[in-house]
Amino acid sequence: MDSFPPGTTYIEKIIHSFWESAPENRMHPGAEEKVWDSPLLGVAAGDDPLFSTLKKITGPFFWTPLEAYTRAFPMAKIKAANLRVIVYILPQTSATREDQRAQDTLPSRRWAASRFYGEQFNRALRRHLAERLSEAGYPAVAPELLPDFAYRKSKQFGIASNWSERHAAFIAGLGTFGLSDGLITRRGKAVRFGSVVAKIPLPVTPRPYGDDHHAWCLWHANRTCAACARRCPIDAISTESGHDKEACFRYIRQTTAPYVHEHFDLGDTPCGLCQVGIPCEYQVPPVLLK
Repeated sequence: MDSFPPGTTYIEKIIHSFWESAPENRMHPGAEEKVWDSPLLGVAAGDDPLFSTLKKITGPFFWTPLEAYTRAFPMAKIKAANLRVIVYILPQTSATREDQRAQDTLPSRRWAASRFYGEQFNRALRRHLAERLSEAGYPAVAPELLPDFAYRKSKQFGIASNWSERHAAFIAGLGTFGLSDGLITRRGKAVRFGSVVAKIPLPVTPRPYGDDHHAWCLWHANRTCAACARRCPIDAISTESGHDKEACFRYIRQTTAPYVHEHFDLGDTPCGLCQVGIPCEYQVPPVLLK
C-alpha cells in the first residue's frame, strides 16, 4: 500500500505524471504534441450542501458524491463527510485556441481532435486516478465511468446528466458559470473536466467566490460583455434567456458532428466556438478577481 503525504501534492503528482507520459495525451496517435495544457486540481467535500441543492433542483436522478460512490462500493458503510470529490481541469493549448478562434461556424481540426482524442485521454486519466487511489487503500470511483452514467431530462434544466463535472468543479473552487453555461476557471473557459470520488482525507479547496455561481462572468457582474453570445453561430446564447441547450444540442448533433466525421474522420460532438475569442477564453477577467 502506498503512503500518501498530507495534502493534495501526491494527487497532483499522479495526475501530472499521467498527463506528461500517457500516450493518449496526444493530438493524434503517434504525435508528439500534447492535446492538453498542464492540469489544475481542486477538491470538494463529499457532504458539501451544494451537492444536495444541485440534486434537488436538477432532479432525483442526479447523484450526490455518496450515491456515486456507493454505486461502485455498494457494501461500503461510509458517511458523505468522509468522501472527497477530486476535480481536475484540462486546459486547451494556445495553438488549439488560436485555430478555433479563427472559426465562426464550425470547429477547427485541432479543436475536433482535442474533443475526440482529448476525451479518450480524459477517460483514461479518470480511470488511472481512481485505480491508483484504490490500490493505495483509498477506494475511488470516477462517476462518469459508471455503467449507469447517462443523460436525463430535468424539469428545470432540460438535458442533464446524473453527474456534472462542471458543477463539481464549481463546488471545488475551480470556477463559476458564464452566460453560455460554460465554467470560467482560472485557466479560462476553454477547458475540459474530470472527476473522481474517493474515501480519502484531503483538505478542501476554498471557494474564493463563495456560493456566487456567476461571480467570474463579466455579463453577470456588470453587463459589459456577452462575447460568447456573439460567437455562437446559431444564436443559442442570449442576454435575455441565457443558453438554449436544446438548440445547441441540435446544432452539434446535426451539423458539427457530421462535419467533423466527414472532413476530419473523427467521431464525437465538438463545437466550442463560444469558448474562444472571448475575455474569459484562458483566464478569469482580471477585473473580477478580488
